[in-house]
Parts: sequence; C-alpha cells; structure tokens
Amino acid sequence: MTRPSPETTGITQDALLPRDTRRSLPIALLRAREAVMGHFRPMLALHDVTEQQWRVIRILAEAGTLDASEMADRAFILAPSLTRIIRSLEERGFITKTKDAQDGRRILLQITPAGLKIINEVSPDSRTIYTALEQRFGRERIETLLDMLDELATLNK
Repeated sequence: MTRPSPETTGITQDALLPRDTRRSLPIALLRAREAVMGHFRPMLALHDVTEQQWRVIRILAEAGTLDASEMADRAFILAPSLTRIIRSLEERGFITKTKDAQDGRRILLQITPAGLKIINEVSPDSRTIYTALEQRFGRERIETLLDMLDELATLNK
C-alpha cells in the first residue's frame, strides 16, 4: 500500500508529524490503556462491577467523603455518567449519598461497609494482575511509567 505524498495531498510533511500513528502519543496512550484494562475488565465483570464503578468506590475508600463534582474530576467521569453510577452504587448499597448540611446543592458521597467488602473481594484478583504486570515489565519500569504519566497529566494545570 502506498502512502499519499505531500505533493498529491497538498499537506506539508511537517503537518503530518508524527507520520506513523504508532508514534502518536494520544493513540499510544489509548492503546496502552486498552491493553492494561483488557486484564482488569474481565476480573471486574466477575465481581459484577464496571471499571467506572470500581474507580468511584476505590477513590471513596481512599478519600473518605467527597462531593460529586470532586469525584467526577478524580474519577475522570462526566457528570451525567456519574449520576447513573452513583444511583447504581447506592442501590447496591456500596455508597451513600447525602446533601451537605452547609450547602444543600452539594451532594456528598461516602463508601459503605458493603463497598469496602467488594474492594476486599476484588483486591486479591487485582493484586494478581499487578503482580503479572510487574513480572513482565519490572516494578522499576512501571514506577517510572507512572511518574512520567503523572508529570504528563500536569499539562492541563
């Protein structure tokens, strides 16, 4: 298969950088995310938890009480989707939702004992996946990658 040349497309080569999509940072990040999540999704499905639900309960287990807008930011979930996720997690008894006493517009989220129980049930399987990733890539390389991704995430700040 031949590629269109800059002469035939009228686009200069500089405008096509990176020319190979395998070296495109956004595409590479998406490919890597899917490769990693391909290991976690089946495990979460066995526990009847979506990856978005898992993010919400994990964050609440770490942070304690959060308001819904802060949760949306931390979990990278759009507000309309978060509303559905909150409803589902609340129906399952994994989280509670209350109005802030000082500001009735704020919705506060908190994990319940049932939510902590599901984390404890999923964690051994999650640890197994992390162990396999560490064996394949090495702990130091994974830590370096996480540090680089944290630094890259500061582009929006």
